[in-house]
Amino acid sequence: MHDSFPHALELAKAGYNPFALIYRPSDPYTDLAIAIAFIFANSKELEVDTTDYLLWGGSAGARMVAKIGSYGLLPYGYDLPKPNTVIMQYTGLEDYNKAGEVQTFACVGRNDYIANWQVMQRRINNLKALGVNTEFHIYDGLVMGLV
Repeated sequence: MHDSFPHALELAKAGYNPFALIYRPSDPYTDLAIAIAFIFANSKELEVDTTDYLLWGGSAGARMVAKIGSYGLLPYGYDLPKPNTVIMQYTGLEDYNKAGEVQTFACVGRNDYIANWQVMQRRINNLKALGVNTEFHIYDGLVMGLV
């Protein structure tokens, strides 16, 4: 909540339709899949366009959005498109799907105690080697609060 809601508020001010997910720690990936499926099923009532949707996440949320970006929603029982883009903040994750990834933006702090920037750089380099459009930023200090 400490980072999702402020980001969602700024996106809403810019005219986008953001959603923030409060998930169960015991099954976060399923909760994200259910939320995405709900948005797709109710897009008219919610007045949102699901074309080329983005998934954003920080820390554990970044791992969640990356997994959906890597493997899609079918493993959770939903035959829906992958996101167009994944935006990941302050996490270290090396896993990726050689069979298909979505474009990825990632940022991490050089001195982040949550995420080692070198781990994320390896993932981004692997995605680039697959021909995936990527962008990676390393900030001095920490990403959260840019301390």
